[in-house]
Amino acid sequence: MQISDVRVRIVKKDDSKLKAVASVTFDDCFVVHDIKVIEGNEGYFIAMPSRKTNDGEYKDIAHPIKPETREELIKIILSAFELEKAKPQE
Repeated sequence: MQISDVRVRIVKKDDSKLKAVASVTFDDCFVVHDIKVIEGNEGYFIAMPSRKTNDGEYKDIAHPIKPETREELIKIILSAFELEKAKPQE
């Protein structure tokens, strides 16, 4: 399975740790929306789409199973985020 498209939308809230939201398309036939780019204490990281359970915990709705797939996804999304950040804002 190959990543065929990554789209990043910058979130413009000055006081928020949420910096962007990404959509990733696989093999031009399957897309995962609402992957969050968050600014943490040690840099940016991604959070997969999730839902809140009855006990207040968040569980991922979709996520990579293999660590190498997760690392590839992180690298590609954060690269696309940096490119989008570098564009002149309207």
